[in-house]
Amino acid sequence: MTVRRSVTLALCLVLFATFGALVSCSGGNGPATTLRVLASDELSDMEPLLRQLREDTGVRLEMDYKATNDASDTLLTGRHSYDLAWLSSDRYLRLRLKGIGHGAAPSPSVQSTSIMRSPVVVGLTRNVAEQLREKVPDGQLSWADIADAAATGTVRFGMADPRHSNSGLAALVGVATAAAGTGSALRPEDVSCDRLRGFRSGQTLTAESSGALLDAFAERPGRTNALITYESELLRLNASGKLKQPLEIVHPADGMVLSDYPLLLLDAGRREAYDRVVKWLTEADHQREIMRQTLRRPVNTAVRRDDRLKAPLGNALYFPDDPTVLDRLLDDYGDPRRRIADQVIFLLDFSGSMRGPRTDALRAAFAGLSGADSSAAGKFVRFYQGERLTVTRFGGRPLDERMVTVRGPADLTALQDFVARGGYDGSTAIWTALDHGYDTAEKALRDDPGRAVSIVLMTDGENNAGIDHATFVSRYRARPADVRAVHTYPVYFGDADAAELRQVASVTGGRMVDAHDSSLSTAFKEIRGCS
Repeated sequence: MTVRRSVTLALCLVLFATFGALVSCSGGNGPATTLRVLASDELSDMEPLLRQLREDTGVRLEMDYKATNDASDTLLTGRHSYDLAWLSSDRYLRLRLKGIGHGAAPSPSVQSTSIMRSPVVVGLTRNVAEQLREKVPDGQLSWADIADAAATGTVRFGMADPRHSNSGLAALVGVATAAAGTGSALRPEDVSCDRLRGFRSGQTLTAESSGALLDAFAERPGRTNALITYESELLRLNASGKLKQPLEIVHPADGMVLSDYPLLLLDAGRREAYDRVVKWLTEADHQREIMRQTLRRPVNTAVRRDDRLKAPLGNALYFPDDPTVLDRLLDDYGDPRRRIADQVIFLLDFSGSMRGPRTDALRAAFAGLSGADSSAAGKFVRFYQGERLTVTRFGGRPLDERMVTVRGPADLTALQDFVARGGYDGSTAIWTALDHGYDTAEKALRDDPGRAVSIVLMTDGENNAGIDHATFVSRYRARPADVRAVHTYPVYFGDADAAELRQVASVTGGRMVDAHDSSLSTAFKEIRGCS
């Protein structure tokens, strides 16, 4: 390949988002030709059909396989010599292009053709599926139900790493969209707090690609009882004979992200050969054979779907159109092999004014976070397996403290009993309690430097005891940087001083949540996952 062609190919990718500006990067288009294709690794199952395509059309596809998101990152560099890209989805690529300033989408004139489809769904072992369905009135499981079961340890799932794999990213987007509950594409405000920590606590298996994930699942029976991946791959796994019992495939009722396997023309000079390939792949007979061999859904509406593909797709969940949303989702997800559960420190006012209905509201809030809240939002933000919870009751000083690491219902019951216990005090030392909370956070970070720690301060009154604001700020600023990075989320409740609580949030980088217009339960749910 000449230097001139290398430069031209790089320019092609820079202009990829406007595709109409693509230039010819390669030579002739004879009846027999070879096209270099950068492809998602799960498309290796198309190899038998590609041999037939070559015989029928004279076009040989030279496939180079990578995990989808890694393939997209390769295209973004411009340093390649591919004629086509065949990805399970190009949404990650388009969003990355938008993020680096190349526009929101390719030109409508660009050759980009969907070849087949498969939604990202959930496969459950039969006993777990039955257990979950018993708790749902209509038996239609949702992402919220899966998240709830993951948080309790009932569901232990495998999912490909969304930093590399489209199936993992589509699952992550699907779950986050369901958690937001807006019915539309995720916005930055929908992911300002991480609502998926309970869901992720159930992940016990991962891999960089969906194919490697399925192999690992089959090789280690019992480690997981669920898989989140493409419908087609679950169907093929069930038919492979590798499992003692097939997985039950769940199409979440709150929607799915659909992959459409677009074939993208990167080199406009190869358009004639590209057209031959697309025509062949989308003809009814070949669509039928693709479906038979791969169990992906045909895009040709003249093809009758296999009975195993008759399940309706329901609500299609939209992929976000803001690159910052994608960045936040992936940052929050982190590395599944090196995950440390969070710690939340609750500082709860137990001065005399909290007696009666206010304490009842506090107990109800903790009961909801412990699993009593059966709403979709409640299922996403409940306390989860491995989470460390510290509850400090304070009046004019810290009165009592309990710390639990959630392993099962008994831990949450013990925590609720602690919150329900009496023992009120006659004064309110907000800044002293907060200083104590940062002592606790400092010790937690010293013991586990990678742990995410946050503080929730709930009070119904004004500071009238202990240290003052200036003393707290002086001590806070003298703490190590990682401790100063711990945010406090004050809950405005009862007769609390809103200005004072805003000061707390301002100093520590958190934000105040107003429980006056809703409830303590709603306020606590709003700040779950904020750190």
